[in-house]
Amino acid sequence: MTKAAIVILAGTDGHANVGRVVNGLETAKEFAETDGDEVELIFDGAGTQWIPELEDEDSDYHELYQAVRENASACDFCSGAFGVADAVADAGVVTLDDHEGHPSIRSLVDDDYEIITF
Repeated sequence: MTKAAIVILAGTDGHANVGRVVNGLETAKEFAETDGDEVELIFDGAGTQWIPELEDEDSDYHELYQAVRENASACDFCSGAFGVADAVADAGVVTLDDHEGHPSIRSLVDDDYEIITF
């Protein structure tokens, strides 16, 4: 059994960042589809901007996102800082504020999760 936390930090600007989010989603999907694996998908920093983009049914990556959406969460602080707090709330994505308004990466490490950032 493998435990992985996929952290999306890439913002929505630029082709390279599209590649990062798609690779992160594909990685999360691979873990989600593997029996016995556990995966957390965390949108943090500028990565929180992806949630309204991926929730849009017209997005090229909407279906890929839907395949792992149940594992998704977002940084509470960063959702506000990057102007997407309402969109994250409207999408019903859980926000994390375990460490001063941010997700606790340390607690994931303590729970034996491998941290993979995109």
